[in-house]
Amino acid sequence: MTIKDWRKVLKQLKAKPTKRQKYVKHNSPNERTTGAGLLRCVRCGRFRGHIGKYGLHLCRHCFREVALSIGFKKYS
Repeated sequence: MTIKDWRKVLKQLKAKPTKRQKYVKHNSPNERTTGAGLLRCVRCGRFRGHIGKYGLHLCRHCFREVALSIGFKKYS
């Protein structure tokens, strides 16, 4: 289950509090403490290709888009 699906279902169950409690009890995603699931891109939410150096926390795709505006230069 993706995070977006989780949020969508909670919006749908907002009118039914008892069903929502049961759903959250049995289907809530685990809080991550270590591993690749913890490292997400701040901009798009992607898990793979994470660049955490210098506190960037961007995926490689987003980094390529915003690198010049952040102040990185391309040497080649």
